[in-house]
Order: sequence, then structure tokens, then C-alpha cells
Amino acid sequence: RLGWPQPLPLLMAQGFGPSFRTEAGGGRRIRPGDKNFERAVCIALVAAAADACRLAAELSRRAEKLLAVAPKLRAKGAGDVIFLLLSEDAVSGSLTTDNLSRFASRRLFERLQQLEVVRELSGRPTFRLFGL
Repeated sequence: RLGWPQPLPLLMAQGFGPSFRTEAGGGRRIRPGDKNFERAVCIALVAAAADACRLAAELSRRAEKLLAVAPKLRAKGAGDVIFLLLSEDAVSGSLTTDNLSRFASRRLFERLQQLEVVRELSGRPTFRLFGL
């Protein structure tokens, strides 16, 4: 049990994974009612749980690294940004708060990227999203 407040739909990401491929191959997939469907669901659920635990461990390491770097940040609104990064999936690179302008936010996220504590998620140069 990971202690997450919401259930995680683990099987959603495994729907087209290798667990539901037939042994004969040929592009055919195991469907509900087929011979090995229950077995495929169990295998997919185990694979999804392992992936979720691996991702949770990686996010935990990144969150600890972000908290360790926090005292080195001198921007006035850095605390707000750190709180948002820890509580949200993605944060806009042009985030503005009472203590942080759009330009200061951009510089702060560039600094966090240099320190390798956040990743740029969008892959777009104009509108950037950051997360752990």
C-alpha cells in the first residue's frame, strides 16, 4: 500500500502492453472472454503496480532533492513555486505570484533545471511546463 489518497487506475496504461498479446503473435490481442484473459489481467496488474512503485520512488527522490536545494534559492517567491511543484503534476514556467514576476519565474525554473531538480515536460520553447 503506497498511502495515496486516491486510487490509481493501474490497468489503463497496460491495455495495449505485452500482457495482452497472444502467444501466437500476428497482432492479435487477448480480449475479454478469451482463454487466457484472466491470466493476462493479473500479469498486467502486477506489471502496472511495479511501474507505479518505480515511478513513486523516482518522484520521491526528486522531491527530496528539490527540498535539499530549496535553501540555495534566493528568489522571493521560491517557496510558493516549491510548494506547487510538490503538490501539482505540472507548473507553468511563466507562473506569477504576489512575490514572483513572470520573468523571475522563468529565471527560477531555469535555475531549477540547472540544478537538475525539475524537468521540462512540454517540449515546447514558447509555453513551458515543469514538474518533478
